Amino acid sequence: MAAVDLAPLGRLLALAALLAALPLGWLLWRTRGTAPPARIAALTTLTLFLAFDLVVLGAFTRLSDSGLGCPDWPGCYGHASPVGAADHIAAAQQALPSGPVTWSKAWVEMIHRYLAMTVGALVLVLAVASVRARRTLPHGAGWALATLAWVLAQGLLGKYTVTLKLFPAVVTLHLLGGLGLLALLAWQQASWRAVRPSAPSGLRPLALAGFAVLMLQAALGGWVSSNYAVLACTGFPSCNGQAWPAMDAAAGFGIWRELGHGSDGALLPFEALVAIHMAHRLFALVATLTLAVLAWRLWRSPGWQRFGLTLAALLLAQLASGLSNVVLGWPLAAALAHSAGAAALVVLLATVVALAAPVGAPRAQTQPRPATA
Repeated sequence: MAAVDLAPLGRLLALAALLAALPLGWLLWRTRGTAPPARIAALTTLTLFLAFDLVVLGAFTRLSDSGLGCPDWPGCYGHASPVGAADHIAAAQQALPSGPVTWSKAWVEMIHRYLAMTVGALVLVLAVASVRARRTLPHGAGWALATLAWVLAQGLLGKYTVTLKLFPAVVTLHLLGGLGLLALLAWQQASWRAVRPSAPSGLRPLALAGFAVLMLQAALGGWVSSNYAVLACTGFPSCNGQAWPAMDAAAGFGIWRELGHGSDGALLPFEALVAIHMAHRLFALVATLTLAVLAWRLWRSPGWQRFGLTLAALLLAQLASGLSNVVLGWPLAAALAHSAGAAALVVLLATVVALAAPVGAPRAQTQPRPATA
């Protein structure tokens, strides 16, 4: 069958419009009688909330091996839902009951796509509304347009995740794209805050450094997940009973290759998976230290204490879920909590970076801007 079948595209777009109309209708009802800037601020928050859910659902799709639950794109066996593809799915499941295509996996994959289309539609509405009300925005319309472009690129990565059969580099980029979308929306949402604390000297550079370290650690974590290297090391702090196990970093970090194979096409050696796992584990020390220093700095800064406490709590939870993956044999709940924790950290740090913007940078105003006619 063709990896790309555009036959159900029209029905999927109509479904996306219908799904997006539900939260939009609720939002319009909740913000009735308010000025356009207030509605845009509410729409940004709603889109951020649903985008966070999308990232977590994407993690569940990956962790439950449902990424190829529908082996074509954008539909499922050329249909807009698994219902129409029931015969194809039943045949695939009968041929290989534990394979990538089952009834439940098809639904997980398609629900993920439905939510992605809904978020995409909301981002489109946000971009249009931001352009129309650009004179009243605290951050300009460029950020909303950039977010729309980002979502379109993310959609292409979603396509290639399927058509290239879970190519590790594409899967990792897709994960980072989801986190980048959260950061863009969080930055815009933070700029709407009417009051923000005064940022002490050096806070924003430290927050930017923390954000960069977090994204690098997320990239390493995505590489672990996309290569299924979580269980390459058992035990902690040792790995397979060794403080420094045998590793093949050259094979493990060959970027452009198929899942389970090296850049030369040969099967990926186990030592390569160990190298992937250990890189994420070792850099976690750098990430933990950096974010702990940032949490301490926030806690010591007037007006920023709750950000520091939240960062410290998320960091401890992230360490606990990461260790649980290793010592408990990668339980789904712990793995999902680890992915959700990374997403929450991205939102928090993007918010801190936005609120700590220096004078003259795009930032929230002390008073909301008046609406224009």
